[in-house]
Amino acid sequence: MLETSARLLRLLALLHAHPDLSGPELARRLDVTTRTVRADVERLRALGYPVEATVGRIGGYRLGSGGDMPPLLLDDDDAIAVAVGLRLAGTSGVAGIDETSVRSLTKLEQVMPSRLRHRVDALHGAILALHGTPSPVSTEVLTAVATAIRARERLRFHLVAPDEPQERFDVEPHRLVSSEGRWHLLAWVPAVADWRLFPLEHLRPVIPTGPRFSPRGEPDGGVAAYVDRQLGRAHWRYRATLRAHVAADVLQRRIPSSILVEPVDESTCLVHVGSDDPHQLALWVTMLDAEIDVLDAPELRSALAALADRLARAASGPAHSDRSTR
Repeated sequence: MLETSARLLRLLALLHAHPDLSGPELARRLDVTTRTVRADVERLRALGYPVEATVGRIGGYRLGSGGDMPPLLLDDDDAIAVAVGLRLAGTSGVAGIDETSVRSLTKLEQVMPSRLRHRVDALHGAILALHGTPSPVSTEVLTAVATAIRARERLRFHLVAPDEPQERFDVEPHRLVSSEGRWHLLAWVPAVADWRLFPLEHLRPVIPTGPRFSPRGEPDGGVAAYVDRQLGRAHWRYRATLRAHVAADVLQRRIPSSILVEPVDESTCLVHVGSDDPHQLALWVTMLDAEIDVLDAPELRSALAALADRLARAASGPAHSDRSTR
């Protein structure tokens, strides 16, 4: 029975990769008779796989699209990939998908062998999904990092980025984060006594991992706020520092927690912001409902001046607007 199941899996793989293979060709590749191929095709059909037979000079077998969902045969990498996808879909925030994804993931884990459940559990504990979808990162790198996070073992790796010298790091891995379409590792770097984000696509783990470490508290404001701050600063085209004449705790309640606010005194604070568009940033600044001084960023000052002119014309009413267009 085990041999038959393995042969069915190989037959499915052949049908996926090479549509319209003839019965004799399938028999040759599987090292069986054409009669066995016909019997295996019937077994697949009984399981719900729509295997179609074509006739003629180039006739053969192919997988069609069926009305019912047949059972899936997954190898280890397939199962892990599906588990990661379901885990991310379960936190997507898309109506109707979250609960279904979690339910499907539960079914998958129930039939997984223990070696795969251990790897998937490591991923569950290590991944934090923020906005966006994950960038293509190898399963080996993803699970190696997740396993080190779960075991609380120091991770050694090389960072290999295009047009940059290769660096070697020895860190305490904390979380895997999917944000803005890319995977990152959040880790504590003992050499500099600070947190840092590492892009996973450039990370090459060194096996074995290092000694165990005691878990640390999260960065100020939590992981999500820290990642938003770091990635936001890295991608902003325009940056600005604002002096707001309002208490820091009052202003912080009006804006996202990911925006860095530094208290100066009881009635003043500094706000570090950025955007790809200075005009959008100007609109956002007007919603702070506070007296603001722009300490740098001439692009923002120009955008605020243009916005102030438009608002002044709008406040003057239609008569002023008509005169200004004559």
